[in-house]
Amino acid sequence: MAKVSNIEINVNNNLERAMKQLKKKMEREGITRDMKRIVYYEAPTQQRRKSLIRAKKQNYIRMASMRPS
Repeated sequence: MAKVSNIEINVNNNLERAMKQLKKKMEREGITRDMKRIVYYEAPTQQRRKSLIRAKKQNYIRMASMRPS
């Protein structure tokens, strides 16, 4: 099931800046990640493995930021 997203960008004479904003907003929405997921098949075991690695990394970053200096 596809997720529908509406992204609005104002273009004021600077196309390069508008493209940067569009890419950043698409990345935040997770559109590029979903597109890659659809294009490349990934086995369920690989999906679980990647999500575990991602969770460990986020937990490590969270714990490092809580550590007193």
